[in-house]
Amino acid sequence: MVYFINDIITGALIGLLYALVAMGFVVIYRASKVFNFAQGELVIIGGFIVWFTTMQLGLSLWLSIPLSLVLAGLVGYLIERIFFTKLIGESVFSMVMVTVGLLILLRGVVLLLFGASVRPFPVIFPLKPLFLGDMLIPMNLLVGGIITIVAAVGLSWFFNRTRSGLRMTAVAEDHVVAASMGISVKGSIAFAWILGAILSTIGAMIFLSGKSLTFLASDIGFAALPVALFAGLESIGGLVLAGIIIGVIQSLTTNYLDPIIGGSLGSVVPYIIMLAILLIRPTGLFGWRTIERV
Repeated sequence: MVYFINDIITGALIGLLYALVAMGFVVIYRASKVFNFAQGELVIIGGFIVWFTTMQLGLSLWLSIPLSLVLAGLVGYLIERIFFTKLIGESVFSMVMVTVGLLILLRGVVLLLFGASVRPFPVIFPLKPLFLGDMLIPMNLLVGGIITIVAAVGLSWFFNRTRSGLRMTAVAEDHVVAASMGISVKGSIAFAWILGAILSTIGAMIFLSGKSLTFLASDIGFAALPVALFAGLESIGGLVLAGIIIGVIQSLTTNYLDPIIGGSLGSVVPYIIMLAILLIRPTGLFGWRTIERV
């Protein structure tokens, strides 16, 4: 029974990590109605920035982490300015296709600059797990879960209670109308990309702490995709619940069903859940009913 509870807790914490990465999807979507297929690449770029400032420049974590977040935000800003500013007012389909091209481009840039070799990632969080009786909880996932919940509360408040957040939502609804109301469309979308890049970098630190860094770590972006679609692309708070549900189901499937069937059902079950939700409720559990589909 203890092991079963431990698997549930670990699965929930992994799901919260997925939710944190998925927040990058939702933040950018809330401001531009664009689904960013390159979110996983933002994670790996953030990871390499942290690795460079810590391992190459030799900065302490107290300096490298804030610097890395600033640099990641700058990357997000440059991406928006270079690739998306001129597309304001164009069709959503055009902007989505740009994110697909951006995925390929960013992966190529990472390979060009850093190569495909494996690098040790700095230890951001304690490696020693937390022991609760006979249960073992990874500290990086525990801290990451707390960060995810705090971020979800903060972003929900920002989008629903502040003028800036409401303006970003208005921009997503219609660029032309928002601009006619005096809202800075370019500024709102740029801020969303900055925030999305910073969230991706935080996710990279949690996911990679004390592990190995390669460009393949960007796959966590695809792992977070079912969480974003399950919750709904407009819901920040819903990501927490969706992440926990998918993480727990994946953990239990991996630990109890996979040994029986001799397969890897645990790795695909999140996508099965995603497809089921899209068939039953295309807007997700907490998504707005009236949204534009590409």
